[in-house]
Amino acid sequence: MKKFISTVKNIFSIEDLRIRILNTIGFLIIFRLGSFIVLPGVDPSKLGGPQEGIFGLIDTFLGGAFSNASIFGLGIMPYISASIVLQLLTVGVPYFQKMQKEGESGRKRINQITRVLTILITVAQGIGYVTATILPTGAVMVSTGLFMFSSLVLLSAGTMFCMWLGEKITEKGIGNGISMLIMIGIISRFPGAIIAEVLEKNTSGMLLLLIEAAVLFFVVLCVIALTEATRRIPVQYAKQVVGGKVYGGQRQYIPIKVNASGVMPIIFAQSLMFVPALIAQIWAGESDIANYIGTTFSDFTSWQYNVLFGVLIIIFTFFYTAITVNPEQIAEDMKRNGGFVPGIKPGAPTSEFIDGIISKITLPGSILLAVVAILPAIAIIAGVGAEFAQFYGGTSLLIMVGVIMDTLRQIESYLLMRHYEGMMKSGNMKNSASNYQVA
Repeated sequence: MKKFISTVKNIFSIEDLRIRILNTIGFLIIFRLGSFIVLPGVDPSKLGGPQEGIFGLIDTFLGGAFSNASIFGLGIMPYISASIVLQLLTVGVPYFQKMQKEGESGRKRINQITRVLTILITVAQGIGYVTATILPTGAVMVSTGLFMFSSLVLLSAGTMFCMWLGEKITEKGIGNGISMLIMIGIISRFPGAIIAEVLEKNTSGMLLLLIEAAVLFFVVLCVIALTEATRRIPVQYAKQVVGGKVYGGQRQYIPIKVNASGVMPIIFAQSLMFVPALIAQIWAGESDIANYIGTTFSDFTSWQYNVLFGVLIIIFTFFYTAITVNPEQIAEDMKRNGGFVPGIKPGAPTSEFIDGIISKITLPGSILLAVVAILPAIAIIAGVGAEFAQFYGGTSLLIMVGVIMDTLRQIESYLLMRHYEGMMKSGNMKNSASNYQVA
């Protein structure tokens, strides 16, 4: 405990780090306040409450702004969708590949295209959001046309403001801004989930609550291990003599993550898991098989649902890893910098070697990711409340762990930098220049 308090003191003793942390907290408070500002013309008392299915997942990411019909009702999600589209285009379309390789100017153009695409996606999603979740509740108190127009303008402005907040957190705060906004939305649901679980179990279930807390702690440790696990590939750099000085010759490592795809496979798989139930509803009244499929795949705790969900996650993990980690590019960059893997020839053999390692570690990584994704369903079957169970795994837990670990790494880098500066100031290097003055 003493060490923890000392670390906190060290963090706030660094002026730049202290300002960044306070800026981050301020921006996050603004984001949370915006999620409670309801769209004009909506009666909040008539809204349907918490959403389910894919809408429930979005509502979790946005901290309830989606179900509140807030001006931040779409939050940062359209920007994330646009970023994913651009990321896929930079892999499969030569025009965007060339743009990505143009350096800073290319990145600026990609960012501009991403912003324009974000607005288009926001308008498209806004129409679906208003039509599917707000109008059916009867909560609109003005004309439908006026409400639709004003809501699309405000939702688009809200999304762009959230995007600006994310960029400001990255620039003037600590951590990745977009990820921080998603994480704070998820964490905001955690206190309510704990209270609901305590009220549900009451005093007689206190032992069960302690068991649930212990299991959650163990699950978090396992997710941290999955997130941080890497396979290090040794790289030896050849010695180079430049101007009488010897460069290179040292051994370094290329870290390949076991879970290189992050949460994207779960998001992709979850978006497809609603297709069987939607298609089956068309013939539900005419076919017993369609009725069975619709009923089975509407229940995310059924074994059929979770088996298909797990298989899709494994498939998408391989797919997303293949488009984000390029062994040929890694081998080419290594060869250009005079590096090689010991015992492997540079060029194509190195690329094949790296590709083989990626394939070997992706399989166990994808299986573990699938297990993490279906843990909330297992928790519900075991008797954990539905709201509390979502923190036992899935996208929510992976995002929280990933963002917190990334933020802690940034804070640690500030502490190390400050420590090194302190060593320089207290050592003999400070006044060493005076020893070499000419009399």
